[in-house]
Parts: sequence; structure tokens; C-alpha cells
Amino acid sequence: MGFNGLLDDLDHGASVQAAGIRRGYGGPPARTVSVSAGMTRLRCASLLKPLYAWVSADRIPDAGRWRRHAEPAVIVSSNADTLNLWLAAGPRVILDDLYQRTGVAWSPPNGDPSRFGSVEVAAEEVATAYAALAQSAAAGDPVAGTILDWMREVSTGQAFGVREAIGSPEAGVKCGWYGAPDETLLRTHAIAVLPRGGTRTTVIVGMTALPYTDGREREVYRDRVAQGLPVEPEHEKVAGALLRGLMTTTLAELGHPRGESARPRPGP
Repeated sequence: MGFNGLLDDLDHGASVQAAGIRRGYGGPPARTVSVSAGMTRLRCASLLKPLYAWVSADRIPDAGRWRRHAEPAVIVSSNADTLNLWLAAGPRVILDDLYQRTGVAWSPPNGDPSRFGSVEVAAEEVATAYAALAQSAAAGDPVAGTILDWMREVSTGQAFGVREAIGSPEAGVKCGWYGAPDETLLRTHAIAVLPRGGTRTTVIVGMTALPYTDGREREVYRDRVAQGLPVEPEHEKVAGALLRGLMTTTLAELGHPRGESARPRPGP
């Protein structure tokens, strides 16, 4: 279908981004791809939780405490545990540390910096940061390796069918989903890190912010959030097919055939 087929019929109020990186010693030349429609930056929802967990490990002296919060933050997308890491290390410290490790600069949200999900990002930046995470793991960073292992444990119910769509059941996946009370849209994002072996890595990102204007639907959604009930099915209904299309198209544009490298290849 290509990106044009995915984007041509978007509502004028929609914003969509996708990006991918394929690189690593011993492989083909580095390759990147990206596309954007609508806003150039989107709130990240829970998409960055594994990155926050990665850099906060060095800022929390008690390794047991770090793991108690980092593991559920990544695997089940626990907001409470992410907030514990975010505030224990400090929002600006976490984002500064990410800049030092990845070269990607993000800013704490205006107004209330405790709202970790309100950091605004671009898909290209997210892909770059996760490529750094993956290559750090390949180089022997034990925390980065643990984070990727946890991403491989993210359940089907929180992965929006991304692994199946890209044909990589062993991919590390993290998704983010939310519709804030001050927004008339739903944000649904996904990152996938494909296993390739050695220092090679392939990362693909899809981000959507799609109109969600029906007053009754929004009221029900807010009630479910307030009660701690899952809202993933609503995001699947609004954005699931588009999100998977963005991911598979990005993978194809990178020249990475669907299903390639289901198991890591030996390093060079």
C-alpha cells in the first residue's frame, strides 16, 4: 500500500508519524525512513517507559527497588511504577541522561513536569533513542539487555498486534495509549525492536493522534480511566489498523522483509 495509501484518507484533524532505522556493524549501510502528517510533535503517552527505566537504573542506588518499579513499568505499562522512577531520579535528570546516551534531546512538559506522558516527541527521535538502547544491549550493557528482555514479554493485549503484523514474534515491543481530558483525540503509539544479532538493529515506530470527538464515547473513556479499567480495545478500534499499517510499511521501506531474522543471527 505504501505511506500514501495510509495517509491520503486521514481526517484533517489527525496527526500521524512513522520512522525506522536499520543499522549496525557487519550489515548493509545504515538506512532510515520517516513520514509525518499533521503535528510535528506528539505527546509520548507510555512509549518512552523502557527508556526511562534504562537510564534511571544508575540514579537509584537500591537495585532491588529499581527493578521492582522498572519491570512493571515496561512489561505491564504501570503508570504508578513509572512515576516512582520518574520522580526518584528527577524528570530533567532522566531526560538529560537520555540525551547523553542517545543524542536525542527532550524537554520536561510545561506546567507539571511530573506528567511523564506529556513529553512531546517525534517518531524519528524515538527510533534513534531505541536504536541506541538496542546497540548498548548488544555491546554488553546488562541493564539495556534486561530492558529489551522485558519488552519481549509485553503481552499481546498491550501490543496491538504489532508482532504478528511485522512477522517477528520475538520483537521487543512497547506501546503507548491515552486520551487526555483536554484532548479531542486518542493517541496510540508503538515501538518495535527486531532481533538481528551482533550490533545490527532494526527499530520501527508508529505514532497516531486520531480524532475522538463523540461526547458520549469520551465520557465513557474517561470513566474507564478513572476506574483503572483497560481502554486498549477503544484504541484498537480507533487506530489499530492504521498503526499496524504504519509499522509494516516502515519495515518494508527499510528493505527489511517481513519475518526476516525471527531469531538473531551470529555476530560478524
